[in-house]
Amino acid sequence: MNDNDSIVPRIPIGEWGGAAIAWINDNFEWLLDFISLVLDWSITTLIDALLVVPALVMIALFALLGLLVRSWEFAVGTVLTFLLIIAMDQWTFAMQTLALVLIATVVAVVIAVPIGIVAARSDRVSAVVRPVLDFMQTMPAFVYLLPAVVFFGIGFVPGLFATVIFALPPGVRLTELGIRGVDAETVEAGQAFGATPGQILRGIQIPLATPTIMAGVNQVIMLALSMAVIAGIAGADGLGKEVVQSIATLDRPQGIEAGLGVVIIAIYLDRLTASLGRPGDYPHSLLGRLRSRSGSGPDQDDDAGAQDEEDNLVAAGHRTPM
Repeated sequence: MNDNDSIVPRIPIGEWGGAAIAWINDNFEWLLDFISLVLDWSITTLIDALLVVPALVMIALFALLGLLVRSWEFAVGTVLTFLLIIAMDQWTFAMQTLALVLIATVVAVVIAVPIGIVAARSDRVSAVVRPVLDFMQTMPAFVYLLPAVVFFGIGFVPGLFATVIFALPPGVRLTELGIRGVDAETVEAGQAFGATPGQILRGIQIPLATPTIMAGVNQVIMLALSMAVIAGIAGADGLGKEVVQSIATLDRPQGIEAGLGVVIIAIYLDRLTASLGRPGDYPHSLLGRLRSRSGSGPDQDDDAGAQDEEDNLVAAGHRTPM
């Protein structure tokens, strides 16, 4: 009973939303089935690929990747922390979560980057996109599970659907911010040499905006990992499901080990993607040493600019301090 019935009539927005979800489910069942088939195949294939390789070999590959883009200290930390996941008997669940996060990140980035580029080049598109992103970010994450389960049932796909929606906004925002932040004089110089808008975008704007775009990818990954537990509620296998089961059974050791596994994967992916966005900050990585020997090391001014941009993101709340 609404206490304000006499003043403001009740508007059944919830019923309208439920009817819209039912209408989409009834009229686009074929499309939802196709999307579910493709996404489920993608995740299960990646999980099989991650698990078919022996765990110690996979850890060596993770460490080598860390050594390639960051430092030997990061590589050693990767080996120790991932060995801890094996010691906790959480390796299979960790790879299932990693596959879910990687697929969700790829889908979110494929959607977010083009939208961010279009929004950066059109104020009208930006004015339309921003309130939609605000809605997506402020809506409680659990709410996304309702249409996800209605559309796709239970399992990996509804978890992936909810994760993509929740993680997509920072990818759009930071792509738009990066493109808009490119120095106007540099763009004008490109125009003066007769470059087309497409050439300016590919040759000037995207390369200069790469650190900011990678910061957006980093945030997408972090938000995707934060949805791991919620995806577990929708039936997605992995560390999130382990946490949900531990809560249901009050199994504290199971919850602690699964939660620690999520933290280890989050730290690894965060540091790795941060290194890809600012390679000049890691001269002792293998790539940094190779660039130094070839004489193509990054310009110090570019590094300083990237650092200033990172500081601005931290100040704006789009990035956590490293």
